[in-house]
Order: sequence, then C-alpha cells, then structure tokens
Amino acid sequence: MSASRSPDIVVIEDDSIMREAMTEWLQAAGYGVRAAVDGSAGLEAVRFAAPALVVTDMHMPRTDGWGVIAEMRHGYPGVPVVAVSGQFSGVDMVATLALGASRVLVKPFKRTELLLAVADLLRG
Repeated sequence: MSASRSPDIVVIEDDSIMREAMTEWLQAAGYGVRAAVDGSAGLEAVRFAAPALVVTDMHMPRTDGWGVIAEMRHGYPGVPVVAVSGQFSGVDMVATLALGASRVLVKPFKRTELLLAVADLLRG
C-alpha cells in the first residue's frame, strides 16, 4: 500500500494466516487495506481511515464481530460490512444480517467469493 493512499478496506481478523490472505487478495485486486487483529483495533482503524468497506471476523477476543457490526451501524451506517466466520449456523447468519452485516461469508471461502462480495458492495 502506498503511504499517500488511504485504505479503502479495513480487514479485522484475529487469525494471522486468514488476515494476511484476505489482505493480500484485496491488495492484489487494487484495494488499499488496513488490517487489524481484533474488533477493538479494527474500530480504531475505522475511525482513523474512514474506509469504504469493512471485513470482520465474528469470533475474536476483545470486541467480537457483532460488536463491530453494531458500532458500524451506529457510527458509520453507510459503510458496508462483510461478516466472515467458520462457525456460522443458519440462525447466526440470519442474526448477523439482521444486525446490519451487508454480506456473510462462511470460512473457508475462496478468494473469488471475497472479491466478488467486495466489488458488488462497493458498486452500491
């Protein structure tokens, strides 16, 4: 990422391998990315970066993904949020969407699934 370019996307993921993979996929697609290790750090990155989109894991220490989504809907209602988890049940997915997630992706997902969701949401 160029220092002069502000991030377009904040990726919030506590698993380092998944965080790095999503960051690399998005950067290779031309997006600026700021990565955070948990929901609290992610929300701080949102306040700092004013991103166009947020990708958040749901199960994390400190602030979890539901806390991130609730804060996004309260403070940044126009910013789309992609919720990702390997532990979604059908009820969790419905509740996550009802809380305000724009999309839900179940891990493990393919690079193309993430990129298509992001491109679709950024198109509006």
